[in-house]
Amino acid sequence: MPHSTETDPHGFKRRGVLFVLSSPSGAGKSTIARKLLAADEHLQMSVSVTTRPMRPGEVDGVDYHFVDLERFREIANNHEFLEWAHVFNHRYGTLRSTVEEILDSGRDVLFDIDWQGAQQLFQLAGGDVVRVFILPPSFVELRQRLVNRNTDSIEVIDARMSRAAAEVSHWDGYDYVLVNDDVEQCYRSVHTILNAERLKRSRQTGLIGFIRGLMK
Repeated sequence: MPHSTETDPHGFKRRGVLFVLSSPSGAGKSTIARKLLAADEHLQMSVSVTTRPMRPGEVDGVDYHFVDLERFREIANNHEFLEWAHVFNHRYGTLRSTVEEILDSGRDVLFDIDWQGAQQLFQLAGGDVVRVFILPPSFVELRQRLVNRNTDSIEVIDARMSRAAAEVSHWDGYDYVLVNDDVEQCYRSVHTILNAERLKRSRQTGLIGFIRGLMK
C-alpha cells in the first residue's frame, strides 16, 4: 500500500511507514503522538472515524470524524475502512482514502489505535506497519493519571482499568514495547524508532538504482 516518498537524507526513494502507537487509556500515547507531529514534518496523523460523542474542545475533522452508528455501518459495509474496532460501546475506524492521501503527499502515517486495529492493519499492509506499544510504569500510576485527567466518572475509570489489563496482554503483538515513566524520554525513544524504521534497507526502494550506478 505505501507509496514511495523522499525523506531519506540522501534523497533515496522509499516506501512510507504506517506507524502505530497503542497503549491503555492514560498511558501517554496521545501526548507522545502530539509531540511527534509537532517535531516531524514528514509525519501526519490518520484522523479516525468514531461514533462516540464529541468532547469539549474537540473539532470535527481534526480530532475525529464524528458520525452516527448508521453512517459508520454504511462506511464499513462499503469496505472503506482499513481497520475498525468496537471500544467502550463506541466504534472507531481508519478510512483507506485518508491513509492513501497522506502517503501520496509524501508523508508517513501515524495511527493512534488499539491492538485490534493494529492487528487488522498488519494483516493488510504487513512489513509497512511498525507497531509500538506504550506501557504505564504501574497500574496504580495509570489509575492516578485517569483520575487526574478529571474527564471520566469513577465507573468509566473502573471500566478503563479493566480494559487496560486486557490490552496489556497483547503486548507481544507489537514490534517495540516501551515503558512511559518519563514522557520526554519515551517520546525520544519513539522518534528514534520511527527514524530507524525509515532507513531500513527493505524500505529504500531507490537504493538498488544507486548501488547499480556505484558499481558501474
